[in-house]
Amino acid sequence: MKIIADANIPFVKDCFSSIGEVELFPGRQITRDIVGDAECLLVRSVTRVDSDLLAGSKIRFVGTATIGFDHIDIEYLAKNNINFASAPGSNANSAAEYVIAGLFEIGRKYKIKLEGKSIGIVGVGNVGRNVAKKCAALGMKVLLNDPPLQRASGDAKYLPLEKLHGCDFITFHTPLTFEGIDKTFHLAGEKFFKSLKAGCVFFNASRGGVVDTEALKESIRSGQLETTILDVWENEPNIDTGLLEMVDIGTPHIAGYSLDGKITGMIMIYNAACEYFGFKTKFDVEDFSPQPDVLQLKINPNSRDEQDLLRGVVEKIYKIREDDSKLRLILDVPAGKRGKFFDDLRKNYSVRREFQNTEIIATENTEVTESLSRKLEGIGFKVKK
Repeated sequence: MKIIADANIPFVKDCFSSIGEVELFPGRQITRDIVGDAECLLVRSVTRVDSDLLAGSKIRFVGTATIGFDHIDIEYLAKNNINFASAPGSNANSAAEYVIAGLFEIGRKYKIKLEGKSIGIVGVGNVGRNVAKKCAALGMKVLLNDPPLQRASGDAKYLPLEKLHGCDFITFHTPLTFEGIDKTFHLAGEKFFKSLKAGCVFFNASRGGVVDTEALKESIRSGQLETTILDVWENEPNIDTGLLEMVDIGTPHIAGYSLDGKITGMIMIYNAACEYFGFKTKFDVEDFSPQPDVLQLKINPNSRDEQDLLRGVVEKIYKIREDDSKLRLILDVPAGKRGKFFDDLRKNYSVRREFQNTEIIATENTEVTESLSRKLEGIGFKVKK
């Protein structure tokens, strides 16, 4: 069986070679000619999978190693009896850790104490739930908005969007949809931004099209938004570099790019492919997960302010400023080459591990306080008691 796969899925050839012959291509270079005689197609978010790509091909199975699938024409696959699998939840923890890293960096830059501040979370799926849990552990007041969940559950904790307008922070974690009562395309538009609390800090780590770029730029220019953190952009990979110059933190769509999340996503679609084609699985996540660089981290709980200490711990694992600095180099790249530069940042992204791989221990003659331990564990670290 011939398998075409995005080269940006880690270990995909090592894993899927157990069930077929794997050929790797950059996601944006996967074309109709390439997939024509293959039976299995494995992608990430940059490959549009629809009739233009698959018509006349032998493809019987499509897997995307991502939680979102707005790049997949699900209706077309169903009509043509093509099996489909995605990886819901695979990189949810990674994306949530990105938000936590961003919160601590903004806290440092603007001397904002996070505990007691309010954060509105728009979209409470796998990522949003993880963000909510971690922010609550930091002592933040968490407000939730998710109309489909509210209708399904009837739970009053899911608030109308306007109830989040007064939050100190607001972060988007919705899929990108273009129609229906829950349409999210340009959900964050002119009316939304004008309704926010003055000085609000805005995050988007969902999909670029959820935000109206021009409305966001005007909100920043007017001072309505205090700070903006963007991981996703309209028209990727050809992003608005003017917007990049305006935001505090800009990164190249890598919030969910932890190695742990990527491997989990790959294994999820591997299991689905094996089930569909009738193969016995040979691999699991542990087969491809290397030992983390930071197994243990010593801290002195009495050495400094608690939030500053937490930020220092997070930065030992993930420094969001480094991803921001790398993306800003795009400003020196000729306009016609910026799309490739953006894609290359994603393709060549350095190994990033999740907090769960690291155990925190106190230095000699000290112990981790109950408050600090609760917060460290709440955002994902292990704490040695």
